[in-house]
Amino acid sequence: MPGRDKTHLKYGNWQVFLHEVIFEADTPGGKTFDVLLLMAIALSVLAVMLDSVGSIHSIYGDQLYKVEWFFTIIFTIEYVLRLISVGRPAKYALSFFGVVDLLAIIPTYLSIIFIGSQYMLVIRVLRVLRIFRVLKVVQYVGEAQVLSMALRASRRKITIFLFAVLTLVTVLGSVMYLLEGPEHGFTSIPISIYWAIVTLTTVGYGDIAPETSIGKALASLVMITGYAIIAVPTGIVTAEISYAMHGKSINTRVCHECSAEGHEITAKFCKNCGAAL
Repeated sequence: MPGRDKTHLKYGNWQVFLHEVIFEADTPGGKTFDVLLLMAIALSVLAVMLDSVGSIHSIYGDQLYKVEWFFTIIFTIEYVLRLISVGRPAKYALSFFGVVDLLAIIPTYLSIIFIGSQYMLVIRVLRVLRIFRVLKVVQYVGEAQVLSMALRASRRKITIFLFAVLTLVTVLGSVMYLLEGPEHGFTSIPISIYWAIVTLTTVGYGDIAPETSIGKALASLVMITGYAIIAVPTGIVTAEISYAMHGKSINTRVCHECSAEGHEITAKFCKNCGAAL
């Protein structure tokens, strides 16, 4: 194919091989790479969590620090390899997963700069940011691509639904403010709207509760309505997932140029940049 030859002219054989191993999930090398990287992500996140436990940190803090640097170096190498294996490194670096990859490694390097007791708060924030590594798992789960397509397809419906819910809780909160008043804890309309949101979502913290009979009747109606409302976004996303799974056949092929995914099985060119697949 002419398009395929053009792609090979722009890449060395080692770059093509590297791209297939790192980005493609259907090749033996790609599957092995994904499994190993998943294990590294899980272990690194576990190390961050354990390091946040005071009793464990006091005993194994030095060991966990070395483990952190080990995984940081591993993810740094992976990040660099991803950049040099694509035709447009800047495109990948600015993509969602490119930013996640950077967030997974940069806090550890930044913690070197912020040395001293006066910067301990900053260091703690940087250490928490390392938990972003768990987001890297998403790109290795095949079903995540279908879910992503379904969420994008249903965003307009869900947006309209959220506006409807926002209008509903505003009305309910205002009514409850008039019925109960400040003497029963409903000191303002925003506080009453907060109560309506908590009640409608069936969370029920109980920090604010109606005391009058009519207020309790309205609260009961809001609770029952909440069960019906919760089902709406679930149905929207479920319908889109069904369409994404059966309406279109997609593969895990990643574009060499822009790293776009979600191409149909019969696609010969990238849907994003037009490069040959």
